[in-house]
Amino acid sequence: MKQFQGKTTHPFHLVTPSPWPLLTASFVFSLVVSAVSFFRGYLYGFTMLYFSYYCLYNCCSYWWRDVVRESTFEGNHTSKVEIGLRMGVLLFIVSEVMFFFGFFWAFFHSSISPTLEIGSIWPPKGILVFDIEYLPILNTLILISSGVSITWCHHAIVFGNYLQSFTSLLSTICMAILFTGFQYIEYLHADFTISDSIFGSTFFLSTGFHGCHVIIGTIFLIVCLVRLIKSHYTSEHHFGLEAGIWYWHFVDVVWLILFLFIYWWGG
Repeated sequence: MKQFQGKTTHPFHLVTPSPWPLLTASFVFSLVVSAVSFFRGYLYGFTMLYFSYYCLYNCCSYWWRDVVRESTFEGNHTSKVEIGLRMGVLLFIVSEVMFFFGFFWAFFHSSISPTLEIGSIWPPKGILVFDIEYLPILNTLILISSGVSITWCHHAIVFGNYLQSFTSLLSTICMAILFTGFQYIEYLHADFTISDSIFGSTFFLSTGFHGCHVIIGTIFLIVCLVRLIKSHYTSEHHFGLEAGIWYWHFVDVVWLILFLFIYWWGG
């Protein structure tokens, strides 16, 4: 790659050789194997799971640190490079949509035509569902409000109002943590488990994986908040924050579908 005074002479992105993709893939595989070992009760299964998670966390941290460096300090993320990054994030979100599509398919397949094994009714006989007037509707209002505040954050950063962008982003993170806490309380008071028929399986898989995405999105936004404090974003160059906002809107939309069909219609 030709360079002139520390900057590339072309607008495209040539990936620097890095050990992080190979190491990350290796520890993802190790995490899956150790998780299965832990669930099966094998000796040192939890130790392997913790070690794999710790190594994966460090690999991702160092990898994203390098991406931040090449974007903020080296100036490698030009407008043409951002087009590729945007397409990558959009394709990632599409893959996440397909991931949840499988859960919704299983739910509708089982709820629209209940089998004899579950009494030919939905919810299955003996399942006491949640009352949507309490924690479910409260969590819905919290997540919708977080979607409004994160949109406010994007509007503020575009117009160069960093105080408002900081306030709205911090508000979104607080509401995300509050949502996770309420969902944990909801799980503690559930009258059924993941092993209680197809209803329990589809409910906890879909809402549980959504909760994991909320936690991932919260970490994403916390990193964006730290970068905002360090003045990494400008009104013209803030794709890292914009990607986090896209991801958070995806989490919002998935929850609305979960609430409408699994909590309200399915209950």
